[in-house]
Amino acid sequence: MADITAAMVKDLREKSGAGMMDCKKALNETAGEMDAAMDWLRTKGLAAAQKKSSRTAAEGLVGVATSGTKGAAVEVNSETDFVAKNDQFQGFVREVVQIALATGDDVEALKKEQMPSGTTVAEVLTNNVATIGENQSIRRAKRLEVEKGAVVSYVHNAASAGLGKIGVLVALESDAADDVLQGLGKQLAMHIAAAFPKALNEADLDEAEIERERAIATEKAAESGKPADIIAKMVEGSIAKYRKEHALVSQLFVMDGKTKISDVVAKAGKDAGTAIVLKDYVRFQLGEGIEKESSDFAAEVAAVSGVPQSATAA
Repeated sequence: MADITAAMVKDLREKSGAGMMDCKKALNETAGEMDAAMDWLRTKGLAAAQKKSSRTAAEGLVGVATSGTKGAAVEVNSETDFVAKNDQFQGFVREVVQIALATGDDVEALKKEQMPSGTTVAEVLTNNVATIGENQSIRRAKRLEVEKGAVVSYVHNAASAGLGKIGVLVALESDAADDVLQGLGKQLAMHIAAAFPKALNEADLDEAEIERERAIATEKAAESGKPADIIAKMVEGSIAKYRKEHALVSQLFVMDGKTKISDVVAKAGKDAGTAIVLKDYVRFQLGEGIEKESSDFAAEVAAVSGVPQSATAA
């Protein structure tokens, strides 16, 4: 049996929102595997599906920039939130996103590009690590472009212009007036920031995630004791719901809670007198998918000194 620590239980509790004893049981049932424990909790109806994936677990900034039919987003990580407030760090993120806007979103290629100072992105990054005193990295970048229309940006929890915790780009292809596209794009971007779609269309959803959901739905349905044909229908119903809730175009618009995003875009095109196509989007949330190490200072002192934690607290 795996050694289940208090820190593991605490971590799972924060990710899942489930009770402490349920988290401990889940970890015991899954030999301490965190992802498997999350699935176990969800199977038992004890955890929300999005809890883990929507948590931010790293510091730094997401930067976005647009220019007409082009847009780019980058995520630059640091060790502490304090660095995200640093003018030197913010300036670096702004310059990097402008370079991505002009040249592309391959991170390794991006590091070789020249900054306005004449040195490469990688060299400036190395210098920043030395002068600011924290490890930093360019984690990812994405560039969108349409033949005609606009790419619109939005930053949630903005630390400064174009910089924040969540950055969104929306690519709209159309002959509609720019003010129409900017208005629609801003609304869609705000929806994306809040609703966290996993793909543009249902067909684009990750099939590995679909199969994982299917396994969870099958186990939950089996507990109902219903006949196999009914269970099969229950599972397919769960998967259909999952696809609709996680594909952007089939999500319900957060601003009214009843209109599908595809219908919002269609109506905007009808009002503008010309078709508007939602071609693509980007949603970067700072630190998503990164596990941030947490430490218990008292436990560390106890470990170093060899004195039990209860004794140090006495």
